[in-house]
Amino acid sequence: MGYRVVDCDEVETVEDRPCEMRRLSAAAGLEHVAINRFRAAPGEQVPLAYHYHEEQEEAFYVLSGTLFVETPAETYEVPAGDLFAVDPNSPQRAYNPADATEPVELLAVGAPAVSGDAVAYDPEDAAE
Repeated sequence: MGYRVVDCDEVETVEDRPCEMRRLSAAAGLEHVAINRFRAAPGEQVPLAYHYHEEQEEAFYVLSGTLFVETPAETYEVPAGDLFAVDPNSPQRAYNPADATEPVELLAVGAPAVSGDAVAYDPEDAAE
């Protein structure tokens, strides 16, 4: 059996990200699920780019604020306490709009914990 408590504020932030990101999986010793905590100020994007995952399912649980998620079909507003789920091969871009009055904080959970399955998506290319 194995158990761990992780002080998320003690986990280092990831450099070169458009918002504050802390990778919690490694700190918790988890290998099969990716868990990241994000804090995005108004005007900040959560992922590096509009993208989709080939294998990974993703879920964003909003801790505070409102998360906006742009998809090819519509933009979703996800308030605190709600969960936004994304199937593989489903393009999305999560962000906190510039006119927001507060930061958005969320946990992003992805499984399986694969590396390199994120594919950049350009909505303009898809429209052609």
